Amino acid sequence: MGKSGPALPQEPAISHTATPHERILDVAREMFCRDGIHATGIDRILTAAGASKMTLYGRFGSKEALVREVLRHEGQDWREHFFAAVMQSGSTPRARLEGIITALELWFNGGKFYGCAFMNAIAEHAKGEAWLRELAGGHHKLILTFLADLGREAGEAEPELLARQLLLLIDGIIAALMVSGDPSVLDIAARNLKAILRH
Repeated sequence: MGKSGPALPQEPAISHTATPHERILDVAREMFCRDGIHATGIDRILTAAGASKMTLYGRFGSKEALVREVLRHEGQDWREHFFAAVMQSGSTPRARLEGIITALELWFNGGKFYGCAFMNAIAEHAKGEAWLRELAGGHHKLILTFLADLGREAGEAEPELLARQLLLLIDGIIAALMVSGDPSVLDIAARNLKAILRH
């Protein structure tokens, strides 16, 4: 037998107790993150969600509005999981800063690593999309606040600058893992993190 072709994406599992609104949102989140926003048509989402166009447009209004809602939920969930993983990685603020790579590794190895939803969305849209920049900027601002607070608790002299350095590192790690899929990126990143925290 010859080699089989690439596996087709599996449609997201649907909870039969979820409302049509929840089903549409859950399916759209999985498909947009996994397959891309432009590659995912509304009809495909509705078929997988077992919902009607009337429900989608009545609840969300448009595909763009659905994308906005997906990004808001995706950002909130990512931050909750990432912040929790960082906080659980050590008993001191310094140890938690050092645990950033561990938190990203948990995500990478968790079985559903599709990269950053905001980076992916910006890559697919015109670069002047103000609403998308606003959502991505708000997401980054919350991460920066979290990192700066940790830096302040750790006694760092310039916690806001440290937060920006760490966010650049985090974004670079995510992009490199997305492009290469090579877990050795995390080892290199851990060395970079130590260098940042030494200053």
